[in-house]
Amino acid sequence: MILVHTPNPKEVAAYLDLFQAAMPEESFASLDQADLGQVRHLIAWGLPDGLIARLPKLRAVFALGAGVDKLLSRPDLPADLPLYRLLDSGMAAQMTEYIRYGVLGYQRNMDIYRRQQAAGQWRMLAPRLPGDIRVGILGLGEIGSAAAKALSKDGYQVSGWSRSPKHIHHVRSLHGDAGLEKLLENSDVLACVLPSTPQTQGLLNGERLSLMPPGSMLINAGRGDLLDQDALLALLNNGHIRCAQLDVFAQEPLPHGHPLWQHPSVAITPHIAAITLRQQAVEQIAANLRKLAAGQEADGLVMRSQGY
Repeated sequence: MILVHTPNPKEVAAYLDLFQAAMPEESFASLDQADLGQVRHLIAWGLPDGLIARLPKLRAVFALGAGVDKLLSRPDLPADLPLYRLLDSGMAAQMTEYIRYGVLGYQRNMDIYRRQQAAGQWRMLAPRLPGDIRVGILGLGEIGSAAAKALSKDGYQVSGWSRSPKHIHHVRSLHGDAGLEKLLENSDVLACVLPSTPQTQGLLNGERLSLMPPGSMLINAGRGDLLDQDALLALLNNGHIRCAQLDVFAQEPLPHGHPLWQHPSVAITPHIAAITLRQQAVEQIAANLRKLAAGQEADGLVMRSQGY
C-alpha cells in the first residue's frame, strides 16, 4: 500500500485519482483509508506528528516538492529512511518565468515607473538592452540551471554560483566563498533559488548584500531563511538596492504590518514562483516507484549531509 498525504483533503483526492490511473497495479490510499501497518511508501507534503512511527513497513518517502527542508527538520524521520524529492515536474519553467519577469521589469525600469506613477510624475528614462544587464543566479541545480540557460538565450550576461563548479554553455560558473563575492559584486539582478540548508541559512546577510552594485535588484524565490530581511530593508531605504521581488519569507505568511508589505520598492508574491504541477509530479514519482520495484536507483534521492 502507498499512502498519499497533504493537509488539503481535496488535493489528496485529486492525487489519489492521478496515481491510481498512472499505476493501476498499485494500491493508493489517504490517511483515513490506509492500513498503516501495510504502508510501504509515503508520498507527502506536510506530515502529522507521529505518523512515521505508525508506519512499521515504510521503505521510502517521496516529497511532493523540490524543497525538503521541512521534512529534514523533523526529529521523527529516521536517518536511514530514503527520502526523494521532485527534480522538476514543471517547476523549472515556472521559476524561469518568474525570474524573467523580474529581470525584464528591472531592464525596462518598471519599478521606477510604478513609483513615478504613485507620485504623479511623467518622466522617460533611457532604454537599456538585455546585454546591458548582468544577472546572477544563486543556485545552479535543475531549476537554477534552466533559468540561467534561458536568460542567457535572452541576451543577458548570466553568471551562476553553486557549491561545486558547473559547466553551462554561455553561463559563467562560480563557486566557493570567493566566487560568491564575485557574483554579488557583478550582479545588477541577483536571483536566488537556493534550498534551505545549514550552509545557506543567513547567506544573504547585510555584509554580502552590500557587495551588490548600487542600484541593483534582488529576487528571492529560494527560501526565506536565506535572507536577512532587516538588512535588505536598510539597503532599500538608503537606495543601495533599487528594488526587490520576494516570493519567500522567514515567516510565512509574511506577518501583517511588516514593513516589506508597503515598501514602494518591493514586489511581494505568496510563495508561487514555482508550484508543483500534479500531473508531472505523479509521472515522476510513478516512474521512481517502478524503478525501485525493479531494483533500480530512483531519481531525486536526498543527500542528508547536503540538505537536498
